[in-house]
Amino acid sequence: MRVDRRITPPAPSGRPPPFLAALLYAVALTALPAHAEGPFTVTSDDLSPGGRVRAANVFDRGDCKGGNHSPQLTWHNPPPGTHGYAVTIFDPDAPGHGWWHWAVAGIPATVMSLPADASASGFLRRIGASEARNDFGIDGYGGPCPPPGKPHRYVITVYALKGDDLRVAQGRPAPMFEHEIGTLAIGTAQLTVNYGQ
Repeated sequence: MRVDRRITPPAPSGRPPPFLAALLYAVALTALPAHAEGPFTVTSDDLSPGGRVRAANVFDRGDCKGGNHSPQLTWHNPPPGTHGYAVTIFDPDAPGHGWWHWAVAGIPATVMSLPADASASGFLRRIGASEARNDFGIDGYGGPCPPPGKPHRYVITVYALKGDDLRVAQGRPAPMFEHEIGTLAIGTAQLTVNYGQ
């Protein structure tokens, strides 16, 4: 009597084998956008946390003789659901209610950094962003220029926004930008620097 020792494969179940399922899952994870792999942060090639603002970034009028170039900025790990960005620079130590040096809105979600001098170079216009009128009365960036005395803090904030339907236009006052940005913000990253004369 002859015995057939061939093994009959199981009937197909419609599911991939476990090792193939694990492989497909791993590939799918690596294909996801790089959101929230860590805290939402901002860094700069021009400025270091707690450091002094460089002359290139200082205001260029009145008693200040800097280059008035907006700093290079890069942000990392935006929260899930981010559809755009905004950036502000604010001096909380200025008399009164502080001083707005820069407010930018309408930065696309695909843009994760701003080059140095993005304000004056036309980079922001090319990507469709809008800049507010700062407290110097200028549309765009106005660098630090505190009165002589104790150094002031300059808080750079990058906002991750859940939408891009901001009701802001080029040249509107910075506080108006800040209010509109706040209505759509789902996360913030900050870098604080100092400057005094």
